[in-house]
Amino acid sequence: MRELTVEAARKNLPEVQGFIDEMLEKAGCPSLTQTAIDVAVEEIFVNIASYAYGPETGTVSICAGVHEPPRSIEITFTDHGRPYNPLAKPDPDTTLPIRQRKKGGLGIYMVKQSMDRVNYEYRDGMNIINIMKLLR
Repeated sequence: MRELTVEAARKNLPEVQGFIDEMLEKAGCPSLTQTAIDVAVEEIFVNIASYAYGPETGTVSICAGVHEPPRSIEITFTDHGRPYNPLAKPDPDTTLPIRQRKKGGLGIYMVKQSMDRVNYEYRDGMNIINIMKLLR
């Protein structure tokens, strides 16, 4: 497992994605799977950067590693921001026309649909979001 800690600011997204992509490329991750992981990482990181601390700032730690068997990547985001479980919000009704849908929630819904496991817990004053994706 490797760890990266950065300020929870949108400007740090490229560094976070580079950190994850380097691992995925070394693991020979298929490009479609890497794209799905990149979208999930972006959604989670941007949500933390946008909502966890405001208006103050804080840090987010990203711990990631490739495991076998089965070949997968596990990524954990940890912040000390306000307690918030993004998984508790009901999934949006994607059958409704766009104009009739409630605002928000689509990004986390996409994360839940594209990852093989998504968990949240609040422990010791920290929000902990863990995602796992099989590398196939």
